[in-house]
Amino acid sequence: MLFIKELFNYLRSRKKFWLLPIFVIMAMLGALIVLAQGSAIAPFIYTLF
Repeated sequence: MLFIKELFNYLRSRKKFWLLPIFVIMAMLGALIVLAQGSAIAPFIYTLF
C-alpha cells in the first residue's frame, strides 16, 4: 500500500497525471492474467488478445 501512496504523491508533485491511466490499465491487465491462470474462463480471455 505504501508503494501506491508514493506513486500517487510522485504523480501529483511532478504533474504527471497522464501516467495514471497507463498504470491503471497495466494493473487491470496484470490482475486479469493472474486470475485467468487455471480458471475456466482462460480460453475466452486469450481470444481477446
